[in-house]
Amino acid sequence: MGYYTIENLEHYFKMYKKSIREPRKFWGKVAEEHFTWYQPWDSVVDFDMPAGDIRWFSGAKVNIVKNCIDRHLARRGDKTAIIFEPNNPDEESQHITYNDLYARVSKMANVLRDQGVQKGDRVCIYLPMIPELAISILACARIGAIHSVVFAGFSASAISTRINDSDCRIVITSDGGYRGNKTIELKSIVDEALKSCPSVEKVLVAKRTNGNVTMQEGRDIWLQPLLDKAMDTNVAEIMDAEDPLFILYTSGSTGKPKGMVHTTAGYMVYSGYTFKNVFKYEENDIYWCTADIGWITGHSYILYGPLLNGATTVIFEGVPSYPDFSRFWEVIEKHKVTQFYTAPTAIRALAKDNLDYVQKFPMSSLKVIGSVGEPINEEAWHWYNDHVGGKRCPLVDTWWQTETGGIMISPIPFVTPTKPTYASLPLPGIQPVLMDELRNEIEGNQVTGSLCIKFPWPGIARTIWGDHQRYVDTYFKAFPGKYFSGDGALRDEVGYYRITGRVDDVIIVSGHNLGTAPIEDAINEHPAVAESAIVGFPHDVKGNALYGFIILKESGESRDRNNLTKEINQQISDLIGPIAKLDKIQFVTGLPKTRSGKIMRRILRKIAEGDFTNFGDITTLLDPEIVEEIKEGRV
Repeated sequence: MGYYTIENLEHYFKMYKKSIREPRKFWGKVAEEHFTWYQPWDSVVDFDMPAGDIRWFSGAKVNIVKNCIDRHLARRGDKTAIIFEPNNPDEESQHITYNDLYARVSKMANVLRDQGVQKGDRVCIYLPMIPELAISILACARIGAIHSVVFAGFSASAISTRINDSDCRIVITSDGGYRGNKTIELKSIVDEALKSCPSVEKVLVAKRTNGNVTMQEGRDIWLQPLLDKAMDTNVAEIMDAEDPLFILYTSGSTGKPKGMVHTTAGYMVYSGYTFKNVFKYEENDIYWCTADIGWITGHSYILYGPLLNGATTVIFEGVPSYPDFSRFWEVIEKHKVTQFYTAPTAIRALAKDNLDYVQKFPMSSLKVIGSVGEPINEEAWHWYNDHVGGKRCPLVDTWWQTETGGIMISPIPFVTPTKPTYASLPLPGIQPVLMDELRNEIEGNQVTGSLCIKFPWPGIARTIWGDHQRYVDTYFKAFPGKYFSGDGALRDEVGYYRITGRVDDVIIVSGHNLGTAPIEDAINEHPAVAESAIVGFPHDVKGNALYGFIILKESGESRDRNNLTKEINQQISDLIGPIAKLDKIQFVTGLPKTRSGKIMRRILRKIAEGDFTNFGDITTLLDPEIVEEIKEGRV
C-alpha cells in the first residue's frame, strides 16, 4: 500500500500515525512519488508558527501547470480534461482534451507574455464560468504570473479594492456572462472599477454574450484575435517552491478583504493529494464540483486538484434552478458524473422543490457525493444522502477554508464511516486540537472548543498580500504556536469533529464568508445612516441570512422606511455585491454597547433569532434599557 491513496480504515490509521510521527518523511514521499520536479528540495518543511513563517519543499524547482497538463500528454493526451456545460441546456457542451488544453493554455500564456506580463506580475481575472477562466488561470501559473480571480458577482467597488491592493497590471474579463435567465454586463462593471485603478495597463476581453461594450483605445483589447495569432506551444517557467501561485481575497472580520497568498509547491502537493483521497478518484471518472472558480473551492477542486490527477472535471456556467430545478440532476445524467460536490445552500434550495425533479433521473453513475462551504444541517444531509446519493454513495462533509488551501477534515469514501453533520476525522498530516478560553488544549472526547491546527500542512496560506503582520495577528496570535481557524468545533465520543460555526465576526451566507465590518461600512456611507450592526440568523435555504440593526441620523428619521430599506440594500449591492444584501432591517434608536463602546453582538444575535431568553449579564451595558426596545421592535 502506497502513501498517496488510502485504501481502507486500517490503512488510514496507519498513514495518519505515520504522517503525525514523521511528517517530513510522509509529505516527502507523497511529493516525490506523484509529482514532476525540475529540482528536488533541500528541506521538506521549515517553520516558526508564532511568526507565521512556514516554508515547504525549500530549494525545489517546479511548475504546477507542467504537473496539471504536460506530464499527462503522453498517456492521456486525447482524454477529456474539461467538460464545459453552458448556462443554456440547448447550447452544446464542450469537451476539451488534455492536448487541446495544452494548446489553448500555451496560446494564452504567449498572449500574456506579448502583453508584457512577467513572472511575479499580478493578473486580475474577472470572468464567468467559461473555459477562458480556467485557461487564463493556468496560463498565468505557466508563466509565473500571480493570478487573482475575483468572483464575477462582485461589484465594481469590490474589484477595484482587490486590484489596488495587489497592484494588478492586467485584467482579463468578458463582454458579459449568463447566469440563469440573466445577462450580466461584466465589461461595464470592470470599466467602472478601473476609474480608480492606476496600476492597470491592459484589459483583455473575451466574447461570451456578444453584447455592446465600450472599448477604451490603448487599454482594451479583444482576446480572440490575439489568441488566433499566438503559437500553440510554450515552455513553462521554472518556479521556486515558495514562489506565490495566486492571491485570493476572503472577507475579514475587520477592514478590507484579506488577500490570502498560496505558494506553488505545497499547494500543488496538498490539492492533488486531497482531491485523490476525498473523492476516491479513479481513471475514467467524471468529476463535478458546482462551485464558482472565483472561490477557493473552485481553485482547488474544479481546477488544480482534478488536473493534477489527470481527471475529467466539469465546469458549469449555470445555476441549479435554470431552466428548472432538475438542472443539476440532468447534468449528472448527461455526463455520467461519478463524483458530485456542492454546497448545503444548493441542497436546501433544491430540497424545497418537488421530488419529481430528482427522481426522474436515475443518476446511477454517482459513486461519491460531497458537501462544502459550511456545516451541513441534519435535514439537508438526509435529503442529499437519500435522494441524490440513493443511500449508496458515501457523503463527504468536508471542512476547510480559503486559508487552508485544501480539505482538512472529511470522511474518506468507502473508508471512514459517515455520521450526519460530522466532518469526521482529519486527513493524514492534519493535527486538529480544541482550545479553551484560557488557551489550554482540551483533552479527551465529548468536548467543544476553538478549532486550531498545531502543525503546518503543505496547503496552508503563507501570508496576507502586503500585510504579514495581519496574517500573524489573525491566525497565530489567539493561540500562540497554533493556527486558529476562527471556527468552533465539537469532538464526539469516537473523536469525530463537528464544526459548530464561526467564533469571530464572519457570517457564512449561502457558503460565502462575509465579514460584518465591510457590510457595516457600506451601510454607514448612506447619508441617512448614523451607525449599524450586522448579525446572522438561521435561514432554511442560505444557512444564515443577514439582519441589520440600523440607527438613523436625525435627517433620516422622517424618511419612508420602505424606500430607505431598498436604498440601503442597493448601496450594499453596489459596494460589495448582491450576496451581501440584508434579509431583515430593523431601525433602532441605539445599540447594546459596553461602556468601552463595544457592541454586544451576542444579544443582537439572540434577538435576530427570536430567542428572548437569557441575554446574560446586561448590567455592564451603557444603556441596558435599549435591549427591551430592540426586542420589541424585532422584524
